[in-house]
Order: sequence, then structure tokens, then C-alpha cells
Amino acid sequence: MADKITSVIAKEDNGNIQITFTIPSDVVKSAEDETIKEFAKDTEIAGFRKGMAPLDKVKDKIPQSTLIEHSLSHVLPKALAEAVTENKLQIAIYPKFELISAKEGEAWQIRGTTCELPKFELGDYKKAVTGELAAASIIVPGKDSADKSASGQISRDKKEQIAIKAILENTKIEIPQILIEEEADSRLSNLLGRLEKLGLALENYLASMGKKAEDLRADYAKQAKEAIALDLILTKIAESEGLKIDQKEVDAALNMSQVDIKEKDQNPSETDNRKGLMESILRRRAALDFLINLS
Repeated sequence: MADKITSVIAKEDNGNIQITFTIPSDVVKSAEDETIKEFAKDTEIAGFRKGMAPLDKVKDKIPQSTLIEHSLSHVLPKALAEAVTENKLQIAIYPKFELISAKEGEAWQIRGTTCELPKFELGDYKKAVTGELAAASIIVPGKDSADKSASGQISRDKKEQIAIKAILENTKIEIPQILIEEEADSRLSNLLGRLEKLGLALENYLASMGKKAEDLRADYAKQAKEAIALDLILTKIAESEGLKIDQKEVDAALNMSQVDIKEKDQNPSETDNRKGLMESILRRRAALDFLINLS
């Protein structure tokens, strides 16, 4: 009987959670054998018919990194699920895995880094927002004239900025570092994609902005932290106020986003994911609408 995969949980000060797995050698051997059999079906070796070569010769054809990666794919999902259940974790993202040790004939060690969504209290967000909106509505000659009408009415965009600033400043919430890094990476990837389409090099873009690569990364990390915090706070406000989104609104929003109807029909699970994502976006928008209408 194979030994059990063990896991050790370590929660870091930055909000990250590390899960270190130890995979016994017999479990490793079983996963490797399964991987080799899968590769054998499509591996061509001189002197043997396709799919009929001895497994030891097939193994010699598989790069070690590929063998390790595919073998881990056979055991890690189940090991992760068990670790999450046993430790009563509610992970926010699929872990980033790092190979610690994978020596032949020995137990393997792999570390996964993930996090849970932060727990936080909203506080008196209504008072914070209404106070800031009231202060902003005071007419001061020569000041903020572009954001107000003659009667002192604040523009919608300005109200949103004020409400967002108020709830961010009045809600204490610690965002796990891995979430910040994931969002910052996504923003950097989008920037690089846009620059590539324009035929611009990142170095030239940075030079035009008077920034270094580390400055850009720091800016994106700050933006990511605030964006994640805002999403979490607005989601919690929507829950607190019992704000609901009609399914017709979700469908209309999806249609406006020009999602391919044929693709949706062929991928029902993907459609459900898109609907869930759109509903969460609309709920956050409803929460922001609620806030700016408090005044």
C-alpha cells in the first residue's frame, strides 16, 4: 500500500499561505509509470512499432523536467484538495508550485503558494461617504469648478472618485501579496500586449515616461492593491445592503460585451463562469451607485 502524501501549512505575515507537500517515493514511482505509459502511446523509437516500445526506452526519450511536471499533474490536484479540506482552507487562487526536491528514488517535495481572501470589517461606510460628499459639495470660488455646476452639484465621475477614496481610507484590509503580484503581472502583460501591437519597445515607452522598469512594477503593484481592495469592499457592501442583480441585466451586459453566442452554446460551463463574473461586476457597480446616491 502506498504511503500517504503529507502537507505542512505555513501562513506568512504578508497574507500568503505556503503548503509544502512531501510525496513518498512509491507514489512518485506510480505517477512516473503512469506518465511514461501515456507518452509511450505517441513515442516513436527505431526498431519498434509506434506505441509498442519498451517503457524504459520511452522514459529515456522524455526530458526529466517534462517527466516531473507530468507526474506531478497526476498527484498534486488530489493532494491539494485533501490539504485544503484537512486544514479547512478557503483558498482564493490556485497555488503557484515550486519544486524543492525531486531526486531519483527519494520522496519529492513541492511547495505551493496561495492565499485566502482577507477577512475585514466595513465600519460605518455610509457615514464616511456622505461626509466626504457633503464636504465636496461646498462651493469654494475658484476651486474644483470643473467638477461642479453653478448650484454646487457634483458630477457623477467626481462622486465616484470621492466614494471610492472614502471607503478605501476608512476600511482596514490587508491584501495577500500573491494576489497583488498576480494582478500586477496581468496589468504588465496587458501593457506589453498593447505596446507590441503599436510596435513599441518597453524600453522606449519607459524612457518617454521618465521611469525605470522597477518604478512601473511598483506603480502597478500599488494600483493592483487598491483595485483588489475596492472589489472586495464593494462586494461586501453589496452583500450588506442585499443588492441583487436581475438575470436579464446579466444577459444584456454579456450581449453588449459581444460574447460569441455560438461559443457560449458549445461551452455551457464557460457560459456559467462568464455569467458569474458579469454578475459580480454588476453587483459591485450597484454598490457604487448605492454609495454615490447617499447624499
